[in-house]
Amino acid sequence: MIKLAVYGKGGIGKSTCTANLAAAFSMLGKRVIQIGCDPKADSTINLLGGTPVTPVMNYLREHDDEPDRIEDISKVGFGNILCIETGGPTPGLGCAGRGIITTFSLLEELELFEKYKPDVVLYDVLGDVVCGGFAAPIREGYASQVLIVTSGEKMALYAANNINSAVKNFEDRSYARVRGIIMNRRSVENEEEKVRVFADLAGLEVVADIPRSNDIIKYEDMGKTVIEGDPNCETAKRFFALAQKLIDEDK
Repeated sequence: MIKLAVYGKGGIGKSTCTANLAAAFSMLGKRVIQIGCDPKADSTINLLGGTPVTPVMNYLREHDDEPDRIEDISKVGFGNILCIETGGPTPGLGCAGRGIITTFSLLEELELFEKYKPDVVLYDVLGDVVCGGFAAPIREGYASQVLIVTSGEKMALYAANNINSAVKNFEDRSYARVRGIIMNRRSVENEEEKVRVFADLAGLEVVADIPRSNDIIKYEDMGKTVIEGDPNCETAKRFFALAQKLIDEDK
């Protein structure tokens, strides 16, 4: 099974990359689960035609009992991708990381992976925090690899470096390892050079180069990924290539 956690600076395009990668996997014949690990609960919205799934934490606040079925806290989206959002606490109250831990515990109780039997699981994780509940996707066997999304912007690279360092610090605890960098371009001057210099210094591979494209905005306005909207466009081809690369490595 391919188990990926996607990290990066807030606003860098993690959810866009994760959803498009999930869609690419599904189009290549894989059974996919995407789990959004962010209180905003918008990771899977473009796999669901723009209609969000009820986050797990919302469900728990609104019901007296825990859900009996995975279907109560999930929706099936494009390509039969199972979409789940952890959500978070009431704004201003509680810890968002605790919401991730609570959700993962519930998913274990419901035997999500045993019942659904996915080929690929993707975790889209809030911002650049790799501690507490936000580290949950990379420990205890949930994810085995980390993809870091960055552009050539200074703060995005700073966050990418922090994430890489944090994950490496956990290597002796059998946590996930960093598989590589997704360069999500922002039209920064000398962007490719900056990202590749960082990657070389960190000993990481740039596993995908995603162009800055109006196609992404166009189809997200429709509640779609570019994979669904135009699978033959250049941006979609880059996500297909990354998905195929990861599939080939998993054989």
